[in-house]
Amino acid sequence: MSDSAFHVEPGGRDLAPQFVLPLVVRIERAAPPARTDALETAARAVLVLLSDERSSGDGAWARAVRDWQDARIRKVVRRARGAEWRRSEALDGITVTGGSAEVRVFPPVPLDGWPRDLARLQVSGTELDDPEAPVPADPATPVLWTNPDIAMSAGKAMAQAGHGAQLARWALPDEERAAWRDAGFPLAVRTADPADWARLTASGLPVVRDAGFTEIAPGSCTVVADHPALR
Repeated sequence: MSDSAFHVEPGGRDLAPQFVLPLVVRIERAAPPARTDALETAARAVLVLLSDERSSGDGAWARAVRDWQDARIRKVVRRARGAEWRRSEALDGITVTGGSAEVRVFPPVPLDGWPRDLARLQVSGTELDDPEAPVPADPATPVLWTNPDIAMSAGKAMAQAGHGAQLARWALPDEERAAWRDAGFPLAVRTADPADWARLTASGLPVVRDAGFTEIAPGSCTVVADHPALR
């Protein structure tokens, strides 16, 4: 089976040891990233880590990734600037850039076992804006559609976009998954038109339903992953 398969029954995920995938977004006071750039870069960062050779087989991160996927799929986004960002870059991980955004993703860690230099970073304060409205997404590009009726902080939305990208990757056949990787994981994150949201959630495309740990109610549909190969 592919590396996307769960190793435990879904009902057992709450009983398994819990892990979290840390992501850190660089937010310098004088030059914060655009919100959409940050969301798209976070989603790509998740895909890059999952596709890295260290995350599969006998790779250095493989056990942590398997343990994380066997439990609840949690992601937490923290923010850093200046010396904080430089310290995060010294830790084992991958920095992904996109437009005005820089996001560093790290192999999963136990829920209560964050590295000190990451644990000290702030979760709050990831309020970002787009200087201009994003252009319409290319129909040939995978799109992560966010719920138009739910307000999320940028950090929360980045985590949800990462979830959506991960679900899309799991759902793809191996050949399409490899093609997406080889292309550099092109994708867009856009807010769905309210008139289209019900159709999207009923389309059979992968849907992120939030566990409700922060900001929004449990079971809320936050993202629909619309990859052309899944339509």
